[in-house]
Amino acid sequence: MKPLTEQEIRAAFVNCSKGEAKRLSVPRDLAERPWDDLDFLGWRDPQAPDRAYLVTELDGRPRALVLRGSGNPVAGQSRRSMCTMCLTSHTGGVCLMVAPKAGKAGQQGNSVGAYICSDLACSLYVRGKKDAGAGARLHESLTLEEKIQRTVANLAAFIAKVTS
Repeated sequence: MKPLTEQEIRAAFVNCSKGEAKRLSVPRDLAERPWDDLDFLGWRDPQAPDRAYLVTELDGRPRALVLRGSGNPVAGQSRRSMCTMCLTSHTGGVCLMVAPKAGKAGQQGNSVGAYICSDLACSLYVRGKKDAGAGARLHESLTLEEKIQRTVANLAAFIAKVTS
């Protein structure tokens, strides 16, 4: 993914008003992010941990979503859950992220949800740059590039549901 500026990120939101996009918390360390290893940039709002955001590039344009998380996972949770984006299995590291639908459907309260890595670091888990612990990644015969393509396709499908 190519590096994005704060202005590009704010302009990319598809499921909130321009005013909301202008007020939301954008990471200050954009220049230090590992852009070459990211299929999407995801972050949580430090002032409101139940709010999360992600931005990616689809069809040559940045697209961003406002999400509501089910909160930070409980560290002592023993049940393993799998992220629907990157297929990484975590013990307590996956939460339900809900995105209001774009347009009138979202204004009427309709939303779309998916179980996603709580820290939104799917790209780093897929590439082995971040470790989710023993048994987190299933043994697969897919190449790294195929795993990345699958993650991107899963994300694109989620965004399509939000914008449809």
